[in-house]
Amino acid sequence: MRALTVDLARAGSLSLTELPDPVPGPDELLVEGLAIGICGTDREIVRGEFGTGGTLVIGHESLGRVISGPGFEPGSLVAGVVRRPDPVPCVACARGEFDMCRNGQYTERGITGLDGYASTLWTVPAAYAVGVSSATGVLVEPASVVVKAWERLDQLALFPFESVLVTGAGPIGLLAALIGVQRGLDVHVFDLAESGPKPDLVESLGATYHRKLPDHPVVIEATGAPSLVAQLLGRDLVCLTGVPSTEVVPVDLGQANRDLVLRNGIVFGTVNSNVRHYREASAVLDRADDAWLSAMITRRVPLESCVEAFEQRPGDVKVVLEL
Repeated sequence: MRALTVDLARAGSLSLTELPDPVPGPDELLVEGLAIGICGTDREIVRGEFGTGGTLVIGHESLGRVISGPGFEPGSLVAGVVRRPDPVPCVACARGEFDMCRNGQYTERGITGLDGYASTLWTVPAAYAVGVSSATGVLVEPASVVVKAWERLDQLALFPFESVLVTGAGPIGLLAALIGVQRGLDVHVFDLAESGPKPDLVESLGATYHRKLPDHPVVIEATGAPSLVAQLLGRDLVCLTGVPSTEVVPVDLGQANRDLVLRNGIVFGTVNSNVRHYREASAVLDRADDAWLSAMITRRVPLESCVEAFEQRPGDVKVVLEL
């Protein structure tokens, strides 16, 4: 099989490699790899900024077609769950909430300790595979992250809300807005892009696009920009999904503390997802307009041109590498 590998000890080591075909175990699916989505974590791995030592098959946003295995018909489209629980396990992993692992000994396909899905064949335990209905199922992993964000918002909200602000119109922000619209909320999206696909994607979704930060009490933050996060600390309920850069931003923590206390505010972070989030994410994508989801994928790159998939270009929203 062909696979996309990196040497985690060496920056710029992305390589298209021939590897032995995988042999599935009795509880595993054998899957033909069709595509992977590219995100910021993948680019960090390729640049040598994430992970240590060893060779890794990358790719965690997966789409494949079942060849054989239990629980799925041959030809079915599936996505593979990324994280696996730690072997100890911690209190969260022991309860099946491995996305909330407390001791950090989890592994992740294509990220930490386990080969990923960027190969023309891969195997996955059937319990960690989720059915999808179309080629836009490659978006199920980022959608699962947002499903979890909404789940936690529901758990923590102190009041019913009819409106939500999403900051950032990248894939996570757009999928967060999609779920808000599906819930019947008044959705507002803040981003700095003046042109390109982002404003059109927001408006065609039925949400409102802003280039000036609106004042909304409930926020899903999807940029990871420290300067923006600092402006949101006084809101009523803020979900942080973006991984920040190393930008240093002065923040009046005393004022932020005062605002949070006096408003009974909540700021929380969320990352990763587990099997139930993937299943709900698949349902979210099924309810969405497939043409809108397809428009989110602004570049499709063939495997032979794999290096181009990891370049960030103006106008990119989601880049997909076709296997």
